[in-house]
Parts: sequence; C-alpha cells; structure tokens
Amino acid sequence: MLIAEIQVAPSPPGTAEEPYAHVKAAIAVIQASGLTYEVGALGTTLEGEADQVWATLRGVHEAMLAAGATAGISHIKVAEVNRTMDSLTDGFR
Repeated sequence: MLIAEIQVAPSPPGTAEEPYAHVKAAIAVIQASGLTYEVGALGTTLEGEADQVWATLRGVHEAMLAAGATAGISHIKVAEVNRTMDSLTDGFR
C-alpha cells in the first residue's frame, strides 16, 4: 500500500476565465484514477497499489502542464506503509 500527497504549483495557476484551471485539470486525473483520495486545501492525498499511485502522480504533473501551465512544480510526499489514510487520521476527523 502506498499513500502519497501531491501539491501542484502551476504557473500560471489558471486562466482569466478559470483562475484554477490547471489545478483542476490535475485533480481530475486523480478523480478518474479509481484510487481512494482526499482533496485538501494545500494538496491531495491518495492511496493504492504502488504502480497505480506512481502512474497517477506522473499523470497529475503532466495534466497540469497539458492544461496550459507554462511551468509547474509538483511537491510529492510518499509513504509505503501497511496502513490506510483513514487509519492514520482516525480520531482526528
């Protein structure tokens, strides 16, 4: 089981019509992945089998750029554990 958190920092974050379009494009990849995930204010946490999580992380970064960002940084944290996101936050939510 792999748990990862990703925060994308596109430049620019979106367009005049849609200020966060490039961020939304990145989140859409996670939503379509079939993985368990939780969108937070400063990043998105996801969990699943390692190969699928790594592929999704790459897809998220690429989607941010494909959506029109001229540059972007993805901040990623990864934990390979025998726990779930829910078990790590149990009692705090």
